[in-house]
Amino acid sequence: MKIFCSRANPTTGSVEWLEEDEHYDYHQEIARSSYADMLHDKDRNVKYYQGIRAAVSRVKDRGQKALVLDIGTGTGLLSMMAVTAGADFCYAIEVFKPMADAAVEIVEKNGFSDKIMVINKHSTEVTVGPEGDMPCRANILVTELFDTELIGEGALPSYEHAHRHLVEENCEAVPHRATVYAQLVESRRMWSWNKLFPIRVQTSLGEQVIVPPVDLENCPGAPSVCDIQLNQVSPADFTVLSDVLPMFSIDFSKQVSSSAACHSRQFEPLTSGRAQVVLSWWDIEMDPEGKIRCTTAPFWAHSDPEEMQWRDHWMQCVYFLPQEEPVVQGSALCLVAHHDDYCVWYSLQRTSPEKNERVHQMRPVCDCQAHLLWNRPRFGEINDQDRTDRYIQALSTLANRNLLANWRKPCAEIARSPQVLKPDSVCLCVSDGSLLSVLAHHLGVEQVFTVESSAASHKLLRKIFKANHLEDKINLIEKRPELLTSEDLKDRKVSLLLGEPFFTTSLLPWHNLYFWYVRTAVDRHLGPGAVVMPQAASLHAVIVEFRDLWRIRSPCGDCEGFDVHVMDDMIKRALDFRESREAEPHPLWEYPCRSLSEPQQILAFDFRQLVPPRPLCAEGTMELRRPGRSHAAVLWMEYHLTPECTLSTGLLEPADPEGGCCWNRHCKQAVHFFSPVPDPRAPLGSPQTVSGLSAAPAGSLPGPETGHKAAVPEQLLRCRPRKVAVGSWEAALFPAPSSDWKAPPAALR
Repeated sequence: MKIFCSRANPTTGSVEWLEEDEHYDYHQEIARSSYADMLHDKDRNVKYYQGIRAAVSRVKDRGQKALVLDIGTGTGLLSMMAVTAGADFCYAIEVFKPMADAAVEIVEKNGFSDKIMVINKHSTEVTVGPEGDMPCRANILVTELFDTELIGEGALPSYEHAHRHLVEENCEAVPHRATVYAQLVESRRMWSWNKLFPIRVQTSLGEQVIVPPVDLENCPGAPSVCDIQLNQVSPADFTVLSDVLPMFSIDFSKQVSSSAACHSRQFEPLTSGRAQVVLSWWDIEMDPEGKIRCTTAPFWAHSDPEEMQWRDHWMQCVYFLPQEEPVVQGSALCLVAHHDDYCVWYSLQRTSPEKNERVHQMRPVCDCQAHLLWNRPRFGEINDQDRTDRYIQALSTLANRNLLANWRKPCAEIARSPQVLKPDSVCLCVSDGSLLSVLAHHLGVEQVFTVESSAASHKLLRKIFKANHLEDKINLIEKRPELLTSEDLKDRKVSLLLGEPFFTTSLLPWHNLYFWYVRTAVDRHLGPGAVVMPQAASLHAVIVEFRDLWRIRSPCGDCEGFDVHVMDDMIKRALDFRESREAEPHPLWEYPCRSLSEPQQILAFDFRQLVPPRPLCAEGTMELRRPGRSHAAVLWMEYHLTPECTLSTGLLEPADPEGGCCWNRHCKQAVHFFSPVPDPRAPLGSPQTVSGLSAAPAGSLPGPETGHKAAVPEQLLRCRPRKVAVGSWEAALFPAPSSDWKAPPAALR
């Protein structure tokens, strides 16, 4: 059965009604899950298998039947391990129906239907007794309910309920124990993901500083953990202030409590500095003796860094202290880990909590709005002074129509051109939660308007303007930019339309082309010779080989001797929906890769022109220059503020001789995995089949005045293998550009 779904198109801003399968939401959940990554996690799987074998053996040695309760069974892998290890029966609990159905099929295909019962319920709804789901309590508890934070998926309430109602007292548990570790560091880079720094603006009248509001400085921040691939953070980006501290442990074989608690560890700082960030990870011991251990520790805290298992379903945690605090080498302090049933957070105390009755145990909550509106990369982007300086440079040198007509003028001639930022200028800023309006004001624009469609963002910017005494100098309009009227702009014509562009609804790089649609919608408000910045944009692509990220989309087939092709097929079907056919957003600075081709411009967009009525298309080829396996195409946008000033949301510099890439840390790049994903274990010269990359969504938006349909730029990239050892690929984008599309200036091509 098909259903109609209402969806906002992030590129056009319009609401569209699309026909989808009735299980569309399920497909999205499966496609964006970590099931494939978990099945490829060899270390996790082997350690669980060893722990399960040991637990079953201990029960059998006591002369008892081994009855297993597997909570969150997923594919049924751990249940099949248990039966293979000698368990008499296994109750496999899975609340997500598509996964429960898949588990039934996988169990049957592997021949375990007589010993494994899949129960499609939440574990807290499972009953025990003659008429219940289980006739009696289990004596072995097997679970994999953990996320990067350990308890963020509700492990504590599930364990608490299971011990009270579903398993025997002093049962065997796999894993048996978990321990959470922490390390205090100073890191300006990571701290910039949590606080707004003063922003410096060099003007002809001297330096101006944009300061954050007091309540933003005092805000404890967002309650959610920042989970990242900590191994990709350079050691030069932080200073270690403490040893690795074991903060607390949980024994899963005994009654577990989900009540709020705190655990403190006294330590002496290794060096003086400013305590800002707590790095955290955990390990799980599969047996009571702690001989079978699986850890998520980063390389510097790992017992065998050379044998580290890469995984994306478990990463490492970054926690921000409520406020940065000075610490002195050798002066004892207490690091306190707080947790409730789902969250962990940290505080720094001068004395132990037992001696300090004022220890704050409530989960931190943002009261400044900024942490609710700006995610961690956005904080980092706004705090990037080099990026701000690029906008200042572009604004300082932007001239009026004389510049627009002469893209190839040398810099010296541009500098002599009339400046657009003059006392009678009118600037309209269009980007979500942007401070470009403040830059424009400090650089001399007489009248500045900025549009915020969100009430919360409107409130936050008003605070920032007030803290900088600009509340009467910048006009803040709470409205969607397409709905602007002349009255909103005080009957003035805009001489400078300004955008980063950045919009909170954007997931993929080209979604910020919404700026182009806004520019088209507000065209009637632009005066003669008005300047638009950025003046143009371009879409770029490169073919890459990932070191590890390929695993999240690679079929598993066989996992520890069990056939899981059913799961592979399920994921493949789930990936066949609109968003997945386009691409997936990933922060590639966390996922090392090698470029196999040279970066190539795919399309250009001239913001000085209106959105054309027909799609923009192009075609070409991409030649592989380096040997390797073509896992994916990566796409990103570049924004040309002026002919000489470009900001990239993807590659920041040419690849090194080996193909190593340096990616923008503030943005997610679009990754389209080729299907099937080439397996690095296969011989390099073996042929691979690659097809089907869609790089942008289809859709349309009524024109701002005439009511015509303006189609979203759409590209289709298809790669075909050449059967040679280095693995060359041919790429084509089609159809051809529409006849009425105006090419961008030569400087942008």
